Formats: sequence, structure tokens, C-alpha cells
Amino acid sequence: MRERIGREEAIKLWDIQDMNTLSAMATEIRREKNGQTVFYNKNFHLEPSNVCIHRCKFCSYRRECDTDSGAWTMTIPMIKEYCKEKYEPGMTEVHIVGSVHPEKDYKYYYSVIEAVKETLPSSVAIKAYSAVEIDDMCKSSGKAPEVLLKELRELGVSALPGGGAEIFDPEVRSKICPDKADGKRWLEIHEAAHKTGLRTNATMLFGHIESHIHRVDHMLALRELQDKTGGFDAFIPLLFKSANNPMSHLGEAGFIEILKTFAISRIVLDNIPHIKSYWPMLGKELCQLSLLYGADDIDGTINDSTKIYSMAGSGEKNPNMTVGDLEKIASGCGYKAEERDSFYNVLPKKS
Repeated sequence: MRERIGREEAIKLWDIQDMNTLSAMATEIRREKNGQTVFYNKNFHLEPSNVCIHRCKFCSYRRECDTDSGAWTMTIPMIKEYCKEKYEPGMTEVHIVGSVHPEKDYKYYYSVIEAVKETLPSSVAIKAYSAVEIDDMCKSSGKAPEVLLKELRELGVSALPGGGAEIFDPEVRSKICPDKADGKRWLEIHEAAHKTGLRTNATMLFGHIESHIHRVDHMLALRELQDKTGGFDAFIPLLFKSANNPMSHLGEAGFIEILKTFAISRIVLDNIPHIKSYWPMLGKELCQLSLLYGADDIDGTINDSTKIYSMAGSGEKNPNMTVGDLEKIASGCGYKAEERDSFYNVLPKKS
């Protein structure tokens, strides 16, 4: 069994200048866990609204109210039509995350799930709601996370995305997202989800005001919870994108810093099976490079269904990938692309 890396050792990894060394370390671990496989799925995103009570300084997606330029809030009929438009035969997942709307309570979020469940085939898994949205639903309903998550599962939710984690450090969080669920609450909600039988992902927003130490401590908090519950399927390092938000003056991390973050994530998070490289955020070329630094999952086809990163300046203005595109990304690094479902079961090739 590989010896677990400690906090001080993890912090020192950032001092390694030879990128080949980091690549080799991360690649050895990803091959032990996932062989030569790069996972992808056929999916689309549903973002019901971008009107939000929270004022996260890194966010380019948020609007203050429904009358603001660029704002949207979908009604239930609109959600049904959207699902019909974006769904393509063979898709296995819809990813639902948006905002905390000032005029919507938990009943609206429940009705979204009911509408999606009614509209899409039963074979499509519903991965829905960040811990921040769950926290707001708990407040508006007066229900504990375990109760609310159980009800969502009964409605059809089968997994939670990892959004809202940002950076757990309280001081950093007070400067970038002071008015929403803190890191402790995020971890509590994901622990409750795991206890309820829901698989979840985890994220970390990096490349803004946080330090390497903050990143390591964030990873170690996730590792500790994973030791306890085993409920995380994947970790997704999310790059801060600087366009159209109050933190634009910071600029963005360079590609070496990005690749180091992926590699160190793979080395530190020894109990989380997958590291996901989210191509609508990174772009296709950097996503491919990340496969040489520990990543083994490149998300999915998307079908031009997410605006969160395009509004923040991502080069992927109309995010869409074919299966052929995804397979080419994997093969370009010497790996084999395999289609998966939401729970990393490899799906048989269709003739």
C-alpha cells in the first residue's frame, strides 16, 4: 500500500520545479486507480436561474434580480421544454445547478426535479443542487439536511454535484463569498448526502487570493471526510476565470500552476477515485494536458447547455463535444476513452 502523504509534504510539492517529476508522480497514481482509461459521459446541464441572493466576488454568472440585463429564471413549463431540446438519445445524466433565487423556496427546487423526472427517460440520472442550494432549501423549509436530501432522493435525485466548496479557509471565504454557506456547512451537507446514500463530487476554486497552503488544507478536509464516508466519486479543481466579475483585476493562473494543482490533487487525494478535468472551464487543449497530470475524467458532451464559465470568459463560448472529440482528447495522451454513467460504471459500446 502506498504511504499517505502528510500536510507538510503536500505543501512542499508546490516547490517542485520539474514538471516531469510531478507528472510522473500523479500519473503513477492515476494508472494504479484507473489504468489507461479516461472517462466521459453523455450529458447536458440545466441552470434554472442566475438570479441569486449571494454576492460572490468571483462570480460572473449572478444577476441581482429578474429585470437585470442577462438575467433568467425558468418556469416549470420552460424547464420541460428545455429538457426536450437538450436531451439526445443515449444521454445518461442531467446536471442541475444554478443559483439561490430570492423569491424561490424549496418547493420550487422540488418541482424542478419533478418536471425533469417527468420529461426525461428513467435511464437519465439526475445530479442536482450544490450544497449552497441545499443549505438555502433547509432554511426555507426548516428541515435538517438529512431529511431534505432524503426527500430529494425520493423525488429522483441520485447524486450531488460538488459546487459551492470554493476554498474552505474562513478568512479567504470571508473575502470572496462571505454571505453563503461556509466550508463547515458544505462538508456537513455532503456528509449528510453520503449517509442518505447519495454519491457526490467535490470541488475547489483555485487561482484567486488563496495560497498553496489553503489549497492543501482544503484537499485534506475532503480526504478526511472521504475516510469517514467514502461518498465522493470525483474531485474537480475549478479554475478561477477573471472576466466580468469584481475580482477581474487578479488575472488568472498560468498553465504551470494549473497543471501543478491537478497533479498535487491526485497525489494528496489518495482515497477519491477520480480527478475530473472540466473542459468547458479549461478549454480542450489544457484539458488534454491535465490528463498527463493525474486527471482521468473529462466530463461529458454538454450539448451547449452551460453558461457559468462562458460568462466568466472561458474560450468555450458554446460548449459542446462529440464522442469523437472526447475520444481524440484521450488518445492524444495515450489513453482510451470509455463512456461511463453517473457512477463510473463503464457502459458497453453500441454497435
